[in-house]
Amino acid sequence: MKEIYAEIGEDCHIQDGCIVGLKYKPDCNPIILGNHIRIRSGSIIYADVVIGDDFQTGHNVMIRENSNFGDHIVIGTNSVIDGNVKIGDFVKIESNCYIPTHVSIGSRVFIGPGVILTNDRYPQKMRDQYKPLGPTIEDGVSIGGGCVLVPGITIGQGSFIAAGTTVTKDIPPMSFVKGSSGQILPLPEKLKEFNMALNWRKYLA
Repeated sequence: MKEIYAEIGEDCHIQDGCIVGLKYKPDCNPIILGNHIRIRSGSIIYADVVIGDDFQTGHNVMIRENSNFGDHIVIGTNSVIDGNVKIGDFVKIESNCYIPTHVSIGSRVFIGPGVILTNDRYPQKMRDQYKPLGPTIEDGVSIGGGCVLVPGITIGQGSFIAAGTTVTKDIPPMSFVKGSSGQILPLPEKLKEFNMALNWRKYLA
């Protein structure tokens, strides 16, 4: 069985065991799905979400309300996007990632497995003194597996964050960041090309 509250484009496949357009309040709008969609079993996507063309999930993906997705996006198994998130085109988010509210992700971005973004600077403290704000990830960024990004920072265009890095401050464009302390270095020449998956070439050539 599956539950659908959606405006659906052409060539969309939603497997059994999905909820697509979960009605979280009485006056919410149906999810809008573009063309060539693949949503795999166990996934739950709320109403008030807009998704472009060529979108697919792994299994057991959660996407909350007021999120907006461009074209050519993959969300890996067991990843959570907690709502109020904007994502550009040609983005791959691997399995077991957490994307909190109030995050902006540009185009041609890669987010490796197990990456955690955060949006709450002082969890459950001083709740009346600031608003949650997640990271901004600019175009062409690659983030290796197991990284942690703290609230409110910006990862500059084209930067490469090595696996396991904790990023606690803004990263200038075209930087290479590594280590538990987030050491910032110039981007090596071989990493300066913009992200390009093989299946993107026919659209971006």
